[in-house]
Amino acid sequence: MPDFIKIDNLAKVLQAINDLAGKDVLVGIPDSAPEREPDDDGGMPPPSNAVIGYMQETGMPEHNVPARPFLVPGVASVQDKVASRLGKAAEAVLNGDKSGAESQMGRAGLEAQNAVRARINSGIGPALSEATLRQRARRGRKGAALELERRAGGMEPSTEYAKPLVDTGQLRNSITYVIRKKS
Repeated sequence: MPDFIKIDNLAKVLQAINDLAGKDVLVGIPDSAPEREPDDDGGMPPPSNAVIGYMQETGMPEHNVPARPFLVPGVASVQDKVASRLGKAAEAVLNGDKSGAESQMGRAGLEAQNAVRARINSGIGPALSEATLRQRARRGRKGAALELERRAGGMEPSTEYAKPLVDTGQLRNSITYVIRKKS
């Protein structure tokens, strides 16, 4: 009969399970994210990306800002892929592979982060108002000028050339993920 070497990894596996169970993967815009670059007009500092993201996700009818949900639908669009990654993280934990579990959690976060950014880039309706397009065109945004020309020619409003949530790219680029201990 062959000799078997038995290794007791129970303590290591239990510690890895405890570590994984105590962590969350969060996707969004951290309130502590770097502040937005100020406008050239020297006025009040702009709100943080977290505030702007919330206003865009939920809308502000009192200021004529329609809801343009990007975060929740973006994460939901990759729910199966994220669940698969988290399942692989759980498998790694059961094998006592703490670093493998953390790697899979990071991949899950990155998958969700990229999906949210892609949703923003897709051009979420409704299309921008003509006033917003004129402001962007004055700042040299070619897509806004093209969209104004299209509308002047009788075309229906579109998000193809002037993306509602993409002007400077600061909001989109602030989307990130973190792995942190549950609070």
